[in-house]
Amino acid sequence: MRILHTSDWHIGRQFHNQSLLADQAEVLEQLIERVETDGVDVVLISGDVYDRSVPPADAVALLNRTLRRLCQDLEVPVILISGNHDSAERLGFAADLMQASGLHILSRLDTVTEPVVIDKNGLEVAFYGIPYCTPEGVRAAFDETVKTFDEAHTALVERITEAWQPGQRRVLLSHCFVSGGDVSESERPLSVGGADTVGWRPMKDFDYVALGHLHAPQRAGADHIRYAGSLLKYSFSEVNHHKGVTLVDLNGDEPPAIQHRALAPKRDMRILEGAFADILAQGEQDERPDDYLLVRLTDKKAILDTLSQLRAVYPNVLHLEKPGLDVDRDARLHSREQLKRTESELFADFFEQAQGEAMTDEQREALQSIIQAVHQDEESNQA
Repeated sequence: MRILHTSDWHIGRQFHNQSLLADQAEVLEQLIERVETDGVDVVLISGDVYDRSVPPADAVALLNRTLRRLCQDLEVPVILISGNHDSAERLGFAADLMQASGLHILSRLDTVTEPVVIDKNGLEVAFYGIPYCTPEGVRAAFDETVKTFDEAHTALVERITEAWQPGQRRVLLSHCFVSGGDVSESERPLSVGGADTVGWRPMKDFDYVALGHLHAPQRAGADHIRYAGSLLKYSFSEVNHHKGVTLVDLNGDEPPAIQHRALAPKRDMRILEGAFADILAQGEQDERPDDYLLVRLTDKKAILDTLSQLRAVYPNVLHLEKPGLDVDRDARLHSREQLKRTESELFADFFEQAQGEAMTDEQREALQSIIQAVHQDEESNQA
């Protein structure tokens, strides 16, 4: 049986006020093509399908089109769980009715011991799902005296393992933060102070564990316990991530064969660092000028209308940093000296920056006359 593991789609996400819906539609189309060309038998989505609990209408429409293509057109079953960004109740609406179409939504804690069982050429695989949960949620659903995320998650895993049936391979979907995982800035913390982490060892006896929440593709404690990572790069801390999906082949009693398959976004996310003039020159030759960019300028002097000039060659500059203008002790001393300068000296600096040339003697004399006239008017008004 060939399984495609994906997670953290975050449909409807905005990044620096830029909608990513078109980018998500593009990469989901690639996912559908991979399901078809790679002969995938079942698709797993390990939570955070939407970016927020009440998603916008166009995000719902995109998810609907994607699931229809997978379940109806390709007749590939989809199993998904809710994540911390999703509303479990909204995502799980009419879940029982959708099972007949091949869509299995596991968003309720009280059904964690009820697997979705799929048979492929005599290989029977039981898929269990643990949606995002809190210790409070587990205490409310079961008679469990759990206080931490780890205790709550372990209690659910133990309930599942006690319900195992002989003769089946077992796969677990879980949306959680396994301790030691590589985090990024775009993941919403589950709690404060690191108390949200769970251990990987209780899950080690599953044949494969399909995790969601962390956005970097990675193993978590054991080779068969994996995060597929997010569908796209969702922060500049993820620029070095290799986004994609995970293919898992289960054959008989053999260990799973696991492969990462890359997805190519319509626009990549990059960080450009250097002098302003160099970055402008680079933009003229750049093969991907439409990528989402963080530009970090190393120039020591202020530059007028920086962002507009950059966007003339890189239209999707989303964030601009100027570390070269950060003042150290010497620079702060220099700034205090600057405050002691006269109006004419300050304006002369501005004129040279704006016009690209120094003021002439005639211009300086005219400026001095204007400044004197202004001071005289102020004195008259105060008299």
